[in-house]
Amino acid sequence: MVRRATQGRLADRLALTSARDAKAGFTLIELMVVAVVLAILAAVIIPNVVGRTEVARRARAESDIAALESMLELFYLDVGRYPTAEEGLRVLYFEPDADAENWRRYARKPRFEDPWGNGYVYRCPGLYSDMAYEIVSHGKDGQAGGEDDNEDVQSWVDIERE
Repeated sequence: MVRRATQGRLADRLALTSARDAKAGFTLIELMVVAVVLAILAAVIIPNVVGRTEVARRARAESDIAALESMLELFYLDVGRYPTAEEGLRVLYFEPDADAENWRRYARKPRFEDPWGNGYVYRCPGLYSDMAYEIVSHGKDGQAGGEDDNEDVQSWVDIERE
């Protein structure tokens, strides 16, 4: 009789343990559903992120040019003129040789490179616009002109192209 009671308790204990273990893990179906959801998310997100580096670089170049324009306007307000073509953008960091009485440092770094590692081109007076100055990034190829990723990013609006 003791033997049967022990066997019964052992069977009950095994049944409880296996029921608890079954609830603790994931079923194959649940794992497959998670894998399919992750695959769908990856299929939607990855194409939108990959290949957007050139778009991001162009946006950064546009932002950099806008920031340089703001610095040039501050320079103009303090000094009374825009930097000459010879002084270039360096005068936003280094003190100019002339008219330095009201000058202050306008930039946090002495080099002005576009996202492709090329220097921004500064012209004063403007050559292609009626602006007092022009700032240009020659894009990915570093050459004037170009299309798509190689297209120039400039500080003026080209009305003919708009």
